[in-house]
Amino acid sequence: MFVFLDFEASSLAKLSYPIEVAWVFEDGTSEAHLIRPAPQWTDWDAEAEAVHHISRDMLERDGTPHDVVARRMVEQLSGHSLFASSPSWDGKWLSALLRAAKLPRHALRLRDTEEARVEAARRTLAPVVPAERLHIEIDDLLTLVDVRREEGEPVHRALPDAQEEHRHWLAVVSQAETTARKAGHE
Repeated sequence: MFVFLDFEASSLAKLSYPIEVAWVFEDGTSEAHLIRPAPQWTDWDAEAEAVHHISRDMLERDGTPHDVVARRMVEQLSGHSLFASSPSWDGKWLSALLRAAKLPRHALRLRDTEEARVEAARRTLAPVVPAERLHIEIDDLLTLVDVRREEGEPVHRALPDAQEEHRHWLAVVSQAETTARKAGHE
């Protein structure tokens, strides 16, 4: 199953670490966690806090221990296709979380959400669109969905941002189904 994942972090510095994670399965099931920092995680950027509005005190008070979150992620997400809008950043924080919990840093792997959109369109269109036109139809479909979307600024909280990636993917699925029906009637 496809899963859309997002992290919020202490900063964008080299020593940054994850402070919140959320994921949304393709069926809409979701989960979110504030992450209590590991003892060695000390990086903090007040400017980042001004964006996500998560304080270090909030993490200490309300966060789930980092190792518990990491184990929960491995338990829930192993065997699924994981997607993030910024896989290099989110992958960095996923790796930091897994390493701090003494889990293999490649226990979970992230791919770009654009790949999920392309796969959804290909899966639906391939049976009805000639192979030589498939890539063109997919590109056109993705462009159409992007134009129709009312894209706002990210909320910079993990769950709403993961939910937005899920909604974008659902819009591609819906448009692919509409396009396939039309192609099947031509």
